[in-house]
Amino acid sequence: MMEQATEPSPSALIDARIKELADWRGQTLARIRALIHAADPQVEETWKWRGVPVWEHAGILCTGETYKAVVKLTFAKGAALADPTGLFNSSLVGKVRRAIDIGQEDVLDEDAFKELIRAAIALNMSGGAAKRKAKLA
Repeated sequence: MMEQATEPSPSALIDARIKELADWRGQTLARIRALIHAADPQVEETWKWRGVPVWEHAGILCTGETYKAVVKLTFAKGAALADPTGLFNSSLVGKVRRAIDIGQEDVLDEDAFKELIRAAIALNMSGGAAKRKAKLA
């Protein structure tokens, strides 16, 4: 009888990504992760598209991609979210997604970010994107 190898959990994969970065990007991703969990203790961590941390609650909230110069947080339905403090600074022309690019020296408004996470959850829970599309048809 062969033992089956078990895949690491998405949370363990995110832990490993943070550790492997071992620089400001890992620290930033860890801080973002903590803020997401503070805003939504029931958030589900997933791992998609060959190595992208994803946070979900009734659908995708945001992804946490890491690049050389930025940590990019892409909100799946960001265009439908109010952003009164102007956190979104990337992917601004799309009809659906919006992103926040965080560079090494950037300071994130943590309270505004947690509110954005809560707004994304509310939108997912309401089925808001589907309702908006129906109105446009």
